[in-house]
Amino acid sequence: MGDSKATYECRVSLLADSEIQVRHNALEAARVAANKVMFDKLGETGYLVKVVTYPHIILRENRMIATAGADRLQEGMRRSFGKPTGRAALVRANRPIIDIYVNEPALDHAREALRVSSSKLPTSCRISVERIKSQAA
Repeated sequence: MGDSKATYECRVSLLADSEIQVRHNALEAARVAANKVMFDKLGETGYLVKVVTYPHIILRENRMIATAGADRLQEGMRRSFGKPTGRAALVRANRPIIDIYVNEPALDHAREALRVSSSKLPTSCRISVERIKSQAA
């Protein structure tokens, strides 16, 4: 989200404190929250939001029937594979979940956006700021 063609001075990252699985809908909620804050503060340009993690893991569920006569209809865990119910991303500790690229004056807005988006995730997170070295030098 944002302006992908511009050059930026800083990268602000949201880092997970522990190793967890994050469902795809939690990642999407965090992305929407971060983008909304940045869009409200800076408009369409002046920032770039990237979701670094991708939900590769397929979550499956073996649903069990809990009504009368269910014992004649199902076989419990025999040949159980389950139906896909969602996707999740395995996030390692101290790895970035979301990166926001901004210039120096917008650092506070990026920190606020990541603070809001961290409340959508199932773990405590840290925010790190890193200066990007210029390619021209």
